[in-house]
Amino acid sequence: MPPVELSGRVVSLQVGQADTVPFRGREVRTGIFKTPVEGPVALGAESFANDVQVDRRYHGGQEKAVCVHPTEHWPAWEELVGEPLPFGAFGENLSTSGLLETTVHVGDTFTLGSAVVQVSQPRGPCFKLAARWRRRRLPAAMAREGRSGWYFRVLETGEVRAGDELRLTGRVSDVPIAEVMRVTYVDRADGEGRARVAAVPELAGEWRDAMGA
Repeated sequence: MPPVELSGRVVSLQVGQADTVPFRGREVRTGIFKTPVEGPVALGAESFANDVQVDRRYHGGQEKAVCVHPTEHWPAWEELVGEPLPFGAFGENLSTSGLLETTVHVGDTFTLGSAVVQVSQPRGPCFKLAARWRRRRLPAAMAREGRSGWYFRVLETGEVRAGDELRLTGRVSDVPIAEVMRVTYVDRADGEGRARVAAVPELAGEWRDAMGA
């Protein structure tokens, strides 16, 4: 593919431990509560140091090692939630600027501090977002608008800190994260679009399976 210039920046880096949120009359364990950390943080093959993912079926692991959410979305989410939101509000490890679901493609490779990461899949918005912020419509809005962030897999481990640049070093597909979200949550009847998304080998296998690959 022709070379593309694209870069962003880590506005804030978060890690967190297990906690609970109330949901439908019970307490649900979650790793969604993440807080900013100063200084360099080691990024391993499956997560940042001292970062916990409680439900490993849906969070963490090699295909979901780093959760990213663009800070450009904050004004809209603050309006929906009705209060100011801190960095880490959506359980993201990286709150970023300069990168969006419309510009970041599946399989994009970035340098991140001394690490190298690759876009593996969108972040699928789940009920724990609604439980944390007490807004039932939040996950559906993220899915419908294609603004839920994405995950990185780690190609080379290293150290990362707030302020680091995310610089695109390789692009292998013409499928942006927003397109994956569209055919997954909005236009599921678009068989041609779903097939095009599923044909990208760098898309996480679980998501490809859901596309019918």
